[in-house]
Amino acid sequence: MNTESVAAVTARLDSEPGFLADLEALYTDLHRHPELGFAETRTARVLADRLTSAGYEVHTGIGGTGVLGVLRNGEGPAVLLRADIDALPVEERTGLPYASTARAVDAEGRDVAVMHACGHDMHATWLSGAAALLAESREAWSGTVLAVFQPAEEGGSGAAAMVADGLFDVAGTPDVVLGQHVTPGPAGWVLTRPGPLMAGTDAMRVTLHGRGGHGSRPETTVDPVVLAASVVQRLQTIVSRELAATDSAVLTVGSLHAGTAHNVIADEATMEINVRTFDAAVRTRVLAAIERIVKAESEASAAPAPPDIVELATFPVLANDEQATARVREAFTGHFPHGDVWDAPLVTGSEDFGELAAAAQVPSVFWLVGGMDKREVLEAMGAGRFETDIPSNHSSLFAPVIHPTLRTGVETLVVAALEWLGSPPVG
Repeated sequence: MNTESVAAVTARLDSEPGFLADLEALYTDLHRHPELGFAETRTARVLADRLTSAGYEVHTGIGGTGVLGVLRNGEGPAVLLRADIDALPVEERTGLPYASTARAVDAEGRDVAVMHACGHDMHATWLSGAAALLAESREAWSGTVLAVFQPAEEGGSGAAAMVADGLFDVAGTPDVVLGQHVTPGPAGWVLTRPGPLMAGTDAMRVTLHGRGGHGSRPETTVDPVVLAASVVQRLQTIVSRELAATDSAVLTVGSLHAGTAHNVIADEATMEINVRTFDAAVRTRVLAAIERIVKAESEASAAPAPPDIVELATFPVLANDEQATARVREAFTGHFPHGDVWDAPLVTGSEDFGELAAAAQVPSVFWLVGGMDKREVLEAMGAGRFETDIPSNHSSLFAPVIHPTLRTGVETLVVAALEWLGSPPVG
């Protein structure tokens, strides 16, 4: 790591208090105005304007609402820094003065509350701050910075949409792809892990077909509610009875709907299933078991038609390049205070970040940044109450502390980027 370059780029965080104050204003503004995937028009405009002001060549509308900023600074490697920008259909209950009261119409046509319940507003602010620091310190490095603000991460399609819409035709191929995510860990902590970090996800909608009728005459029907109940119960045996104890998977039936009245047996029931895995062979086995069980239970119930299984989303396993991760880990350890850089656990949440590096065929590194009050988190951990006392991502109570989370995330991006960017020209 070029410590002189890092010091030169990050010096403004100490010399100009207004810099972090400006980023705090950006963060609270984005938090107040969350937008769902592929509808991040205001968010994209705000971020694009800031890139333009910093001197970047800006391209908008990539993959719908994606933004790319390109900063060329002589010969040297190209580093892609990525942040996601979409929010979730969650009603905020944090009570913060900058809490979201936004509402929107989702992809199903439903009116929903909207909240940055996963921290993408923090991610966007981190990248905006790091992009500005690198732009204002061009004498400290050489190469090209590619700042990518990606839409629709929550649905798993935003990264692929940007690639399909020609992201790399505009940006060129980077030498490395870097990204990060805020977590409910202690603020100031940075966590890295080589190899698999975040689970792959498969989501599907299953429609079970029955034969409806009057609730008083069940013998004339095929009740899809009873069928659905059997399917749900049997699905829970896949992980507990079909996988080895050393394998890892999570299967959740997150949605189940049937019927419209208490005395009517419906014609069909629908359920939505979510699967998390870290291994391709385990994934294949779990998905095959789901299909087998759903079809077999339908046949056992004398369903008039086989079930319909429709894929809703898929995320690949997010796996970090081992050599690139070692470089980033060493750079973090050299920059941050002792005790702030940790090994990351396996995370059963998912990310489509890896799609960018896979498309470019270059190494990628993704790491985690703690965002919660350090004292509260450590006390909860010590009492064995971390899972119950500390709100996690996607919770209506999820609210990272702004400081020092804001500064830490800006510094991690700068430190990691400078690990690849070239040294400034001599002369």
